[in-house]
Amino acid sequence: MDTIEVTGIRAYGYTGALPEENVLGQWFEVNLTLWCDLIAAGKSDRLTDTYDYRSAIQTVQTLVKTSRFVLIEKLAAAIADALLEDPILDQVEVRLTKVSPPIPDFSGSVVVTIRRDRHRCS
Repeated sequence: MDTIEVTGIRAYGYTGALPEENVLGQWFEVNLTLWCDLIAAGKSDRLTDTYDYRSAIQTVQTLVKTSRFVLIEKLAAAIADALLEDPILDQVEVRLTKVSPPIPDFSGSVVVTIRRDRHRCS
């Protein structure tokens, strides 16, 4: 199966277990791998024969900005579920990074990666 990868989708959101994350928010970055059949697009050179990844970017940014979940796992699953509503996608992988979470003495990031397909939706 063919894939489209979309990387570096950034948005400011309010998902987190700590009170300050829900009030102040923080940056998230999302990378996607989208499985779909690209044979027709490779032959026709028409946007209508492929997945328009602009909709994935819009979906991710909207969900990050408007969702208020406790767990980033829930946010990643919500993104995957929303993307799989498009019938052209067979499978998605969502790599969600919480950039610099407010954890004392920690300057790294936290990443959750989930993969979902039509038969295993959350």
